[in-house]
Amino acid sequence: MGTKVLERFPAGAPRGSWTAEEYAARRRTEGVAATVVMDLKSDAFLVVAPIGDED
Repeated sequence: MGTKVLERFPAGAPRGSWTAEEYAARRRTEGVAATVVMDLKSDAFLVVAPIGDED
């Protein structure tokens, strides 16, 4: 099973991961199994979901 990136948030943003966490929480209320992960290479927080759950 793979994952799809739903949204990217820069790690250097003033609010850090909060914007990513808030976005993921909104998606979870819509029934999407969204989680936040850190992409060290791009220095960004990614909101990801299993493939097939994004719709």
